[in-house]
Amino acid sequence: MPGRPGASLPAPLPEHLTLLYRGPLASCDYDCPYCPFAKRRDSPETLRADRAALERFTDWVTATTRSRFSVLFTPWGEGLTRSWYRRAITGLSHLPHVERVAIQTNLSGRTAWLADCDSGSVALWTTYHPGEVGHERFLGKARELAALGIRFSVGVVGRPEHLEAARRMCADLPENVYLWVNAAEGLTYTDAEAAPWQELDPHFHYSRFPHPSRGLPCRTGESVLSVNGDGEVRRCHFVDTPLGNLYDGSFEAGLGPSSCPLTSCDCHIGYVHLESLDLYDVFRGGVIERIPAVMPRRGEVKVAGKSLQNRHSGTP
Repeated sequence: MPGRPGASLPAPLPEHLTLLYRGPLASCDYDCPYCPFAKRRDSPETLRADRAALERFTDWVTATTRSRFSVLFTPWGEGLTRSWYRRAITGLSHLPHVERVAIQTNLSGRTAWLADCDSGSVALWTTYHPGEVGHERFLGKARELAALGIRFSVGVVGRPEHLEAARRMCADLPENVYLWVNAAEGLTYTDAEAAPWQELDPHFHYSRFPHPSRGLPCRTGESVLSVNGDGEVRRCHFVDTPLGNLYDGSFEAGLGPSSCPLTSCDCHIGYVHLESLDLYDVFRGGVIERIPAVMPRRGEVKVAGKSLQNRHSGTP
């Protein structure tokens, strides 16, 4: 809409913006021993604040048509057990200027609501926690997603006690579902220890070691931004310096190419945007949901001493 005579028009945004949103929510229904938010309960006040913050963010994306968006929700807790996350994802999936909307989830909740989403733009980044959910229950959820035509990846934390469960899940997942492995925090893998994880996920080596990043070009701060519940914008979740606020537009002045100020980056949602790694080519079309452009070719997966032919295949 035209402004007042003499008023300046809004500054142009990049043609495409990826927004990583994280509100106050920190509660989770799982009790993973390696997670600081395990079985944490948010107060009613925090839940109300999280709902209001998410609705404000969703309203901003809905109204801002000067750019095309990809949105990844990265809550500390489990978002899909909350109705407001399901509504936000459903609504955003139908917007013509939203290319993709995804969320990180343990997939503990129901999946039927996804039938109301635009399956062409919605996706899930799911994590399998063998200590918290049985094989058949998680696999059943994955099959439900496949039947609904929802894009999703499945991941597991590369802890030694999870290896056999991960192998079994990899063998049983629906065709063309990518299983990724995150290096466990605090673990250093010898080549021998890394080998079985690399067999399951040919891209595991990206997670195994922190990536030197200081001074290297990164898309964060230019075409990728982190947004918190108050609307504070930073270049990514791991750099504390604010660029401004989403809702008053002050963040726009700080947008532009810049190098990473940190020594290293060891989290996929950070290093995937480092230009030096070329991971936008590896995950072309599936960056925020962690789905590679070409499904890795895998050989046989050994489960409890037996060889099972893995159905995941593709051109190397």
